Amino acid sequence: MLSTMKRLLTKTLLAWLDGAGRKPLILRGARQVGKTWLARDLARRAGRDLVELNFERDPGLAKTFQVRDPRRILDDLSLMLGRRIDPATSLLFLDEIQAARDVLAGLRWFHEELPALPVIAAGSLLEFALADEASSMPVGRVTYRHVEPMDFGEYLLAHDQGLLAERLECWRPGEASDSQVHELASQWFHRFSMVGGMPGVVALDVEHADPEQCRQAQIDLMTTYRDDFAKYARRREPHVLDGVLGAVARQIGQKFVYARAGGGLKQAVVKPALELLERARLVTIAPHSSANGVPLGAEVRERNRKALLLDVGLLHALLGTPARAAFPRAEDLGPAVRGQIMDQIAGQHLRSLDRAGGSAPSLYYWQRGGGRPGEIDQLIQVGVTIVPVAVKAGAAGAMKSLHQFMHDKSLAFALRVDTNPPSIQDLDVGTTQGDRSQYRLLGLPAYMLHGARSCIEAALRHGD
Repeated sequence: MLSTMKRLLTKTLLAWLDGAGRKPLILRGARQVGKTWLARDLARRAGRDLVELNFERDPGLAKTFQVRDPRRILDDLSLMLGRRIDPATSLLFLDEIQAARDVLAGLRWFHEELPALPVIAAGSLLEFALADEASSMPVGRVTYRHVEPMDFGEYLLAHDQGLLAERLECWRPGEASDSQVHELASQWFHRFSMVGGMPGVVALDVEHADPEQCRQAQIDLMTTYRDDFAKYARRREPHVLDGVLGAVARQIGQKFVYARAGGGLKQAVVKPALELLERARLVTIAPHSSANGVPLGAEVRERNRKALLLDVGLLHALLGTPARAAFPRAEDLGPAVRGQIMDQIAGQHLRSLDRAGGSAPSLYYWQRGGGRPGEIDQLIQVGVTIVPVAVKAGAAGAMKSLHQFMHDKSLAFALRVDTNPPSIQDLDVGTTQGDRSQYRLLGLPAYMLHGARSCIEAALRHGD
C-alpha cells in the first residue's frame, strides 16, 4: 500500500500505544484489509523499532515462545535476529499468529510480565483460531480492534481530496447543502462504488491504473479468498463455499433464501457454509430484529437474515460488472445491479459506525411477518436510539413501509440514504393502515455514510 494512505483507525492505535494499562492488541479482520500495514505504519509514526514475525512464513519461530518468560523470549529473538530488542523502544508484531496457537494463547504473559513492550497480533485466518481456542484465550488480558475495508472518507484522503472530505465532515443538519460539493462528491463516490475499499485496489486506483486493471485486481483478490477455502476444507467443501458466496452476491438487498444458492445445495449445507464465510469475515450476516428496544440483538429471528459481502469490489468480481476503457456510468448498469451496489456500500459503512471501539461490526434489518409486505432495509443502533434505514439507489422512492414501521414501533427518528443532497425534515404523513406517522427524517447521500454517526447524533439534537 502507498505510504500516503491514511487510515482512521491509526488514531485509535496511537491512543492504545500511549494508554495506561496497555494490553496486547489483536487486530481482527479479513485478509487484505490492511492489518499488517496498520502495524507497520504505527511503528513508523511512533518512532518504534518494529520487530515483525510471521509464523506462517517461518513456523520455527513458535518454538521461541514455548517458555512463559517474555524477557527470555526477547533475549532469544534478539539472538536469532542479530539485534537487541528494547521493550521501551520496540513494537512486537506477531503476524499470521493463527499458525502458532500456543503463542496466541500465551499473549497473557506479555501483559503480566512485560507490560512495557507493546504487542500486536494479526492473521489472515485468525477468526478460526479465536473460535477454536476460545476456552484458552487470555480473557481480560488482551484487547481487540476490528479492521474493515477503507471507507469513502479514507478513499478521498488517499486521492488527496482532504478538502472535500473536510467539507463533508463539517455539514450538520439544518445547514444548506452546497451544490458544487454535492456534484464533486457524487463523482468521486461513483468511482469509489466501482473501486471499493480494499487497500490494494485503492492503491492501484491512486496510481492511475486503468479501470480494467482495478477490476482484475478485484478478481485476483476474490481468487485469493477462494484459495483460502482449501485451508478450512475440513469444515466445508470449497465448491460449497464458492457457491454460497455467489448466492450472497446475487441476493444482496434481499432476505437470503437458502434454496436459491443453486447447484442443488440443500439448506443443511448452505446454512453452515454461510456462517463459515461470516467467520472468515467475507460475509456479514444481518439477522431480523424485532426492534422493540435496545440492544437490537436481543430479539432476533435467526431464520430471517440478509447477507452482505466484505466489500463492494468483491461484488463486482462476483457479478462480473464491466470495466474496460472506463468504469460504467451508473445509468449504464441495470436497476437491480444499481440497487445491489447501493445496498452493499450502505451496509459496509453502517455496520462499522463504531470503528474506534472493540465491538464486532453488526447490522440488522426488519421484515413484517405473516407474509404481509413491509421491510426496513437496515437497522442500526446509535447510543440508545434505534435508527431504521431506508436505502434507495436513486433520488426518489416510496417509503410506505418506513412510515408504518415508525408508527407501529413509536419511533421518532429515521435515516434515508439516496443520491440527493443532505437534508433533514419533520414528517407528518399518513400510513397504509390509516394512521398518522410523525417523525424526524435525516436524508444523507451515500457519500456521507462514513460520517453518519456524527450526523445522526446532531440530527437527534436538531431543534431541541
